[in-house]
Amino acid sequence: MEIIKKIKNNFAPIYAGFLKWLLIGSFIGILVGLVGTLFYYCIETVTDLRKSHSFIIWLLPLGGIAIVQFYKAMGYPDDKGTNLVISTARDGEKMSIRHTVCIFVASVITHMLGGSSGREGAALQIGGSIGSQFGRIFRLDEDDRKIIVMCGMSACFSALFGTPVTATVFALEVCIVGSVQYSALVPCIISAVSAMKTAEFFNVSDFHLKVDVPEYSIINYSKIILLAVLCAIVSCIFCGTMKITSKYYKKIKNKNLRAFTGGLIVAMLTFAIGTFDYNGAGGDIIEKSFDEKLPPEAFALKIIFTALTLSAGFKGGEIVPVFFIGSTFGNLMARILNMNYSICSAVGMVTVFCGATNCPLASIILSIELFGSQGFIFYALGCCVAFMISGYQSLYSSQKFRYSKIKPTEKTDG
Repeated sequence: MEIIKKIKNNFAPIYAGFLKWLLIGSFIGILVGLVGTLFYYCIETVTDLRKSHSFIIWLLPLGGIAIVQFYKAMGYPDDKGTNLVISTARDGEKMSIRHTVCIFVASVITHMLGGSSGREGAALQIGGSIGSQFGRIFRLDEDDRKIIVMCGMSACFSALFGTPVTATVFALEVCIVGSVQYSALVPCIISAVSAMKTAEFFNVSDFHLKVDVPEYSIINYSKIILLAVLCAIVSCIFCGTMKITSKYYKKIKNKNLRAFTGGLIVAMLTFAIGTFDYNGAGGDIIEKSFDEKLPPEAFALKIIFTALTLSAGFKGGEIVPVFFIGSTFGNLMARILNMNYSICSAVGMVTVFCGATNCPLASIILSIELFGSQGFIFYALGCCVAFMISGYQSLYSSQKFRYSKIKPTEKTDG
């Protein structure tokens, strides 16, 4: 009887916790999956509309003003974007369902009018705000509310990209680099898988990428290391450009004028270069980078377009632009390194992502979920190198670093 009592005392809380998160995780996954599906089709619809009517890009300045006024009307004149979601998951800050509405509408406007933006930042905010809202509805304690926010983050990321394991690990890794909340592992994977299957039911799909992996050899390992080092530098350039652009935009105190100016610059630049490749997310260009030669300046122009768009107050996300930057830079380097386009674009894609987000495990897993396991060593090698070389730059100012990247000690400001 004593043994049975000990087993009951030790395992009953674990089984109860598992059942709780099985139910909550599934519920959040399905709900967020449905919202993510709606978001996906809204973005696809307005993107098709913009591509059919290119003149609509000239309305981008007015769209910027509309976004500023909409956020003000909803009570969020100083929105922190993805940084707020990270702070909520880590520190327990509150988000309401109004955040979902705001980022949903603003992202659709940005994509419809030709701003250079992705979807995952919106996905993290949509999922995180829904999770935060239901954490209060379910009357969860503070620790559980943090977990349910991570569930929402991983769910919407998974719904839009079809990468549930990446979404799970990313939600755990991104808040504090070097410290993973394993207590959220089961809830997040349940939410991510539920959301993915919900989105699949409605035929949500994303990238279709195939990689021709070369032989594993010392020469090819060396080339991948060199590519990863350069991609880490590119990720730092992108993060730095975002910060610098934001700094200069903030000199325009009037937010309406700031957004109008940013929209006008993007519209003028679009017609000046004579292509719409750098408007919107650019998923079609990412796929092309795996098969054909692209302009060598493509990655640099995407950096410029994205910084000019998001820093001005438009909404969406940075990660798909990061994929674009990485894959097109890899496409350029393939010619220099005498390798095929697909392997360099694949390595470029995940290593720039790793350098910009400081999430090496999520980046390595992402490579497998997107490209398969055949080139796993190349991807893992590239991500690890990029993680170290990129230093402490980050797309997210609220991201914290627990440990140094070069020593097994806790990081200090010095």
